[in-house]
Order: sequence, then C-alpha cells, then structure tokens
Amino acid sequence: MNKRNKMSMTSMALVLAVLVLACTGAPSGVEAEEVDAAAAGEQEKTLYALGLALAQNVANFGLDDAELVHVLSGFEDGALGREAKVDLQEYGPKLQELARGRMEKAAEKEAAESEKFLTEQAAVDGVEVTDSGLIYTSLTEGSGDSPAATDQVKVHYHGTLRTGEVFDSSVDRGEPATFGLNQVIACWTEGVQKMKVGGKSRLVCPPTIAYGDRGAPPKIPPKAALVFEVELLEIVK
Repeated sequence: MNKRNKMSMTSMALVLAVLVLACTGAPSGVEAEEVDAAAAGEQEKTLYALGLALAQNVANFGLDDAELVHVLSGFEDGALGREAKVDLQEYGPKLQELARGRMEKAAEKEAAESEKFLTEQAAVDGVEVTDSGLIYTSLTEGSGDSPAATDQVKVHYHGTLRTGEVFDSSVDRGEPATFGLNQVIACWTEGVQKMKVGGKSRLVCPPTIAYGDRGAPPKIPPKAALVFEVELLEIVK
C-alpha cells in the first residue's frame, strides 16, 4: 500500500467519524447542548483511537520522548500539507534500516531477560523441566484421559509475557478455545499432552518452542519466553 492510499484511508476514517457523529439523532428528552457535548466527546475518543491505531505502526521503533517530538513534527507537516523539511525519497529507505536496528536491539535485550527468567523458573521447587526446555507445573491433577498430539482439545487458558502482561486469555473472554494439538506452538503440543481432562497446569515456554526469533507482533516480542495457565476441559471427539 503506497503513501497516498494510506493518507486517503486516514482521511476517509476521519470523514466517516464526523459523518456518524453528525447524523446521530438526539434521544428523546435529552437537551441539544448535552447531545453536542456527548458527540464532541465521542469524536475526541474516536480521533484518539485513530492515534492509537497509527501508533501501532511505529511501536517497533521503541521511540523515546525526545525522538517522538520529531515524529510528531513530521506527522503534522504531512497531515496538514505543509512543506516537508526532508526529502522523503531520500530518507524513506532509511526508515527500514532504523526499524531493523531497533528491532534487533530489542530482541537481544528480550533474549537476555527471557533467559534470566527461565533460569529462575526452572529453579522453583516442584517444576519439571523437559528436554525441550518446557518448564511444567501441575496445578490441579485431572482424572480423565490425556490427549494425543493429533487430538482436538477444549481448554481455558491465560497467556502472559515474563513481565506478567496478558497477551491472550480465553478466561478473560469468558469462552473456551478448541483446537488441534498439532496446530499450536510446540510448547502447547508437548505440555497439554502431559495433562489429564479436568486438570490445570502452568507452562513456561522458552522462545525456541514458542514464537521464536520472530515473535507474534504486536503483542509478543521476538525471542520472548511465555507463561500459560491451561485448564484441559475436554478431548473433543
């Protein structure tokens, strides 16, 4: 997608947001001033959401406050049609170099922190460390069958980064997930086979049996160790 198309989509999103707000009628019994204030508030939230969406495209740069000032300056000039301070044809290709360098640096830092985390977790009493590096802890013993690698299972799970930040959770969504054990990361394929139906376990996954050097952006960085609490509800026949 080229730059012109991206700007067109941004403009269209703004126009649609304004049109939706302008066309929304006032509920019965509500004063016009209250509706105007509510509409303005919703528009501000929508525009703020646009900022969040655009920010996802630069998250991998790991910008600090001082760098963000220059980014915002370029964004304002481009969005408002002002004269550019640099030639985008010259500096555009340098963006890829900057992104690659920042991502590599972040990945190296994450790899070191993940290794430290895994060492600490492996030293906890009662855990089992397998040949693959999986750190397995049974939280609640099940009483049913154990699944095979080719089985489909229904589970509840809660996935976090080593920092405790949640990146995915069927528990939070309130809806179990069903999938084949041969269709997920190796950590899950190995770990869930060790469980019995009705059981709950904690899986600490090294990046080598999770999402590896690439991660799963934007929520899972490259070379990240992951933690899952998994409850095996059913082997789906």
